[in-house]
Amino acid sequence: MDPLTIRERIGRFRILVVGRANAGKTTILQRVCNTRENPVIYNSAGEKIDPAVLEASRDRGLHDIENEMTFESNPGFIFHDSRGFEAGGESEFDKVKAFIASRSKEARLKDRLHVIW
Repeated sequence: MDPLTIRERIGRFRILVVGRANAGKTTILQRVCNTRENPVIYNSAGEKIDPAVLEASRDRGLHDIENEMTFESNPGFIFHDSRGFEAGGESEFDKVKAFIASRSKEARLKDRLHVIW
């Protein structure tokens, strides 16, 4: 398939971003998307939620990996934040594995996970 056909079928690429907590994943995404704007966050019901969920916190892992993060200036991507892995953080790892497994079974291609970064 040529890239244009793929883009038409998928619409927006869905990317899971994995990394340590508070390591600057959102900052890297801003650079990749060539923006300085804050991301817009949507919950799994499609409702806009407070972007403060991305701010540094001692309460790592207390977010929903299903939340979708987008940048209005670059709408071709949907990002999911792993919120970070830490030594001994088995529950975070299990959540990410379950997310990957569930997204791989989605019937619609647009709802599947396309990239893990």
